[in-house]
Amino acid sequence: MGKWEMVKLGEVTTVVSGSTPKTSVNEYWNGEHNWVTPAELNDSVIMVYETERKITNKAIEDYNLTPLPLGTVLLTSRAPIGKVAIAGVEMYCNQGFKNIICSDKIHNKYLFWFLKGRTDFLNSLGRGATFKEISKSIVEQIQVPLPPIETQKQIAKTLDTVAELLAMRKQQLAELDNLIKSTFYDMFGDLEHNSCGWEERPLKDIAEIVSGITKGRKLRETETKVIPYLRVANVQDGYLDLTDIKYIEVADSEIEKYRLFKGDLLMTEGGDPDKLGRCAIWNEEIPFCIHQNHIFRVRLDQKRVLPEYACFLIQSPYGKKYFLKAAKQTTGIASINSKQISNFPLLIPNIKLQTKFAEIVTKFEEPKAMVQKAIDETQYLFDSLMSEYFD
Repeated sequence: MGKWEMVKLGEVTTVVSGSTPKTSVNEYWNGEHNWVTPAELNDSVIMVYETERKITNKAIEDYNLTPLPLGTVLLTSRAPIGKVAIAGVEMYCNQGFKNIICSDKIHNKYLFWFLKGRTDFLNSLGRGATFKEISKSIVEQIQVPLPPIETQKQIAKTLDTVAELLAMRKQQLAELDNLIKSTFYDMFGDLEHNSCGWEERPLKDIAEIVSGITKGRKLRETETKVIPYLRVANVQDGYLDLTDIKYIEVADSEIEKYRLFKGDLLMTEGGDPDKLGRCAIWNEEIPFCIHQNHIFRVRLDQKRVLPEYACFLIQSPYGKKYFLKAAKQTTGIASINSKQISNFPLLIPNIKLQTKFAEIVTKFEEPKAMVQKAIDETQYLFDSLMSEYFD
């Protein structure tokens, strides 16, 4: 970033806020003018062309609203801070935005990518006791590197290309997952209503369930080893992300207790409600690996239940519904404990059907691994470029 001049956003853009017409006045709503809210922005949205709600001419006249021009950078300033998109058409917005209208000195897509990589920084600028918000003046003071406009456009084009490639590869992985999920439901029926009448037993009857090792504990033994261990970040829904493995000093007795073996299920105890109880299968990707205390190891009796089947059951709406209902939730973070996992109502189809499903899953492992590797490589490239351009 040191190779280019730093400027304040207020020097090269115009920052404007939004407004909300009274929701109780029917004449203000269901009109023809786009009116966007922060809830409509997510990580996959770049351009906003259509909004869920629309306002009328009367709302615009009574509130003296000025439209945001095509190309305006939309930045959410509260609940939450830091979502960003670009107005693909002229529109209006609520007060949850600080919108940035670019001058001819700064390219809007370049600014979009700059802000996209600054979510944590933007949140750190939030002020307020009840809820945090960034003000117009704070946004105007944000410093941005300003290369020549043609360089900005090239940077934006490069990041667009890599982001599109990353999205395409993630879609490929999602399609493979959907194929397996479709097969799962075809084979095992409506699980929420147990339409096939499978035997139901608590998970603790079929598996050994162990919480992992606590980092920072005092070691009492003198003979120790340093070995890899898995954290919550390594366990994703249906797969393991092993790009960032940490190491921990352990005693021999701890290795014996916590060591992972092929076929073990790994379940996270908490996180965002929609990611609660992430589950993946350990296939001995790393020798002598253990897991931290925020991960539960589920070692199944594989004569009765196969890990490929159990993993998909836990990830299914049937499993998610159980854990979300059972979980303790605090400030948006949901967590499950050993008792709740132990009591999970495991549906048990006949082992021949489970074996057939496991064989299908195995056939998908290689193409999924290839796509996942491509995703990891593309993500690394994207992160490297963001760092090169903006750090």
